Amino acid sequence: MQAEIPDHGVMGIYGPSGAGKSTLLAMMAGLVTPDTGQFSLENACLFNSAKGINIPAHQRQIGMVFQDSRLFPHLTVQDNLNYGFKLLAKEKRRLGFHQVVELLEIGQLLKQKPHQLSGGEKQRVALGRALLASPRLLLLDEPLASLDVRLKQQILPFLRRIKVETQIPMVYVSHAIDEILYLTPQIAMLEAGKILAVGNFNEVIHDERVLALAQSLGLENVLHSTISEQHAMLGYSIATVGNQRIVMPPIDAQIGSMVSVSIAASNIALSTHQIEGISIQNQLVGVVSSIQTVGSRMLVSVDIGAELIVEVTNKALVDLKIAVGTQVYCLIKAQSIHPISMHL
Repeated sequence: MQAEIPDHGVMGIYGPSGAGKSTLLAMMAGLVTPDTGQFSLENACLFNSAKGINIPAHQRQIGMVFQDSRLFPHLTVQDNLNYGFKLLAKEKRRLGFHQVVELLEIGQLLKQKPHQLSGGEKQRVALGRALLASPRLLLLDEPLASLDVRLKQQILPFLRRIKVETQIPMVYVSHAIDEILYLTPQIAMLEAGKILAVGNFNEVIHDERVLALAQSLGLENVLHSTISEQHAMLGYSIATVGNQRIVMPPIDAQIGSMVSVSIAASNIALSTHQIEGISIQNQLVGVVSSIQTVGSRMLVSVDIGAELIVEVTNKALVDLKIAVGTQVYCLIKAQSIHPISMHL
């Protein structure tokens, strides 16, 4: 399958460990040579096996940031940043030194050496070094994988600023779907070295080839919600999706902040009417928009203001007379809702 990256913005690459995400980036950067295929950037062919074209990595003008920062330990932050910047002719410099330093807020680190930096600071410097090489494309290979949650929440806003302020196209590889969705809804799903589907996450997730993978990862449903109430003493939070309220386990987030949550399709039940006297906290009303058979699974898509995929038996569909256009209630236990990201 061919995949096209937009000339600005971010494309996420997602899949389980061993799917081939890092290998794909290494091939794009010219660090690994594919057996067959082709790769073009800004209408320039960088690799074509049939024509024998393979532009060396150092001539591709592609920046790459790895999981480990790979800074030169004997150089100061300033010298690390200048490493590629000084090799460029002035007319080829897309970004200025002080512009990048200000963008990443690393001015106070310039005289320090890598061993004096925190993990988050090292990654910001690594991002700065890649940007100052004026890449036509920026590849990020799980750049936050080695950082704890606190440091991830510090770095993600810088990545978003890079996206907005530099307009350099980016490819972001991660096995953490929340990181990708914080930056972009555009995603390519990989499994066993193959691209299963490319497009908007909420559309891709409905692809039959992706649903099996999504099931194994617990990602059939990812909802973007807004925290509307906090009840810490009672042990729950309330968020809204569209006009509907969702009760979920307590989340440490400010009222008004955005939170993404995942709900497995198998953890949702359907009813044709609202039920009283039941412990299930969430009964979200919606209309059935489609019904799919995937292997032995019956998957019902329900429009609740967002799309929910619900797994039911064929017997349940027949008994309840559920068809496309039927109004239903999606019954979800609060404990079945799992926060996967906080949008900072």
